[in-house]
Amino acid sequence: MPERIEDYALLSNCRTTALVSSGGSIDWLCLPRLDSASVFAALLGDETHGRWELRPTDADAVSTRHYDGDTFVLVTRWQSGDAVAEVHDFMPVGPDPEAEILRTDLVRRVVGIAGEMSFTQHLTLRFDYARAMPWLRQTGTPEAPCLVAMAGPDAVAVRGAALASVDHEHRGEVAVRAGETRDLHLTWFPSYREVPGPLDVERAHAETVEWWREWAQQITHDGPHRDEVVRSLLILRALSNHETGGIAAAATMGLPEEIGGERNWDYRYVWLRDAALTLEALVGHGFLHLADAWRTWLLRAVAGDPGDLQIMYGPAGERDITERELDHLPGFEGSRPVRLGNGASTQYQADVVGEVIVTLSAARAAGVPESSFSWALERQLLRFASEQIERRDQGLWEIRGEPRFFTHSRVMIWAAFDRAVRAVEEDGLDGPVERWRELRDRMRDEIDARGVVDGHFVQHYETDEVDASLLLLPQVGFCAPDDPRMRETVARIEQTLMHDGLVHRYRTTTGVDGLSGTEGAFLACSFWLVEQYACTGRIDEAEALMQRLCGLANDVGMLSEEYDAAAGRQLGNTPQAFSHLALVRAADALARRAHRPRG
Repeated sequence: MPERIEDYALLSNCRTTALVSSGGSIDWLCLPRLDSASVFAALLGDETHGRWELRPTDADAVSTRHYDGDTFVLVTRWQSGDAVAEVHDFMPVGPDPEAEILRTDLVRRVVGIAGEMSFTQHLTLRFDYARAMPWLRQTGTPEAPCLVAMAGPDAVAVRGAALASVDHEHRGEVAVRAGETRDLHLTWFPSYREVPGPLDVERAHAETVEWWREWAQQITHDGPHRDEVVRSLLILRALSNHETGGIAAAATMGLPEEIGGERNWDYRYVWLRDAALTLEALVGHGFLHLADAWRTWLLRAVAGDPGDLQIMYGPAGERDITERELDHLPGFEGSRPVRLGNGASTQYQADVVGEVIVTLSAARAAGVPESSFSWALERQLLRFASEQIERRDQGLWEIRGEPRFFTHSRVMIWAAFDRAVRAVEEDGLDGPVERWRELRDRMRDEIDARGVVDGHFVQHYETDEVDASLLLLPQVGFCAPDDPRMRETVARIEQTLMHDGLVHRYRTTTGVDGLSGTEGAFLACSFWLVEQYACTGRIDEAEALMQRLCGLANDVGMLSEEYDAAAGRQLGNTPQAFSHLALVRAADALARRAHRPRG
């Protein structure tokens, strides 16, 4: 049985990620990329679906953990009586992404601090989402043991300590005294190649620590919640592939929005919306160079005809991410089905082009120069938006019910043409500005006429319900935060969407999303409310809500997609880019308010 979602910490090499439980078990690992098939999938089942547990032999040993400063080197300190030892888990990352293409390493370094402590390993290797039992063989020597497992195109080598086969898993023990270090490491490689040589762990550790710390030192944030902002930006970087430039929405698949429910999605892909917002957060904190890499990724993904635009892609721009169900996996705490791929990739979501154009406009304003193709790409996206302007969509929340004219989607179409007009008028770029101005003004008139009922904005044109996405309207400049319609919208959100002090996306009982069951509070929505409060002078409420939200992060600063306030637990895929980028925006809003001159 896996632990709770908030009991996991993240490892990353900026190509893939692993989740390590507070009990010392790696229960989720996909190799060699974040969207590859899993080697460890106990997170979505139990230990028979793959894991690597390393914990003291003493069942009563207790642990605490933290990251080694601003890195993804996870330090878990164990105490058993007078004995103390640490496990330093990390995935080597260095300045050359191509060096990792033919091997991917994961290190578990055991360090003796005081006395002597014995650790037990439980290793179960299951390839292809636990559908493939590997062929295993011992290839090392008693002095340098090596276990090799392979199935289909994938293989791993596990070194550092002897492992023996017992009941369909491999077990072994490692003991350390004070001052001693034992390095255990797993290496993925293509099964048709020779087994790679042992890793120089000392060098890899030093390079990895230096790489993360140098990256974090570039972060600019002058204001409250700096630690949370830095960790959130690090998580956003950890979800970014430094080989392809793609930015994933989350590290996991199948983690439920309702325990036992059907809302279990695969989030290991690049949503244009999420990636654009992530990029905007990174650019806003000094990482201008990432904008050019992402623009190049976008060009490759969109390619020839914007009419073929998808709302999400694989990390390298792959288009085929067909959704299917993995019936053999029982799911996290029995939450089924476990879905691989994502059917939302075939949806039309009208807001996506707006998110991309707004982000590229922000990058331009921050000083990112135009490339030889960047403005041409934007013009193609604007043409696509103009051709689809009469089309209903599935909206920001990817509903699986009937398409609608969602107010947020219509506002993002307005934003796309608004930024296009600015690009011509303020930046001197070329384009059919009169046409864009006409479309912008048309969208504003339509939204004012059909997107407002009883003085507040509505979820879509056929309802008087509100939706948390309406909190984004001031963020893109459609209206001021203190616009009377926004004040009334916020009041309605507080009345109908806030439960236990946290904001839900919309009322699932209306049936608008076409799914059964309910879900937790979507954490990004509550951060959006913090920003709205801060921008309208409700500072005490903003700070109180921000404190509460930051307190929902786990012991290493990770937030998942949602939170169940009644059960006091995180829900949904983790770590979720949307949650962390919304945290950064909320902290920035509070910082701007703190720096505002008095009087």
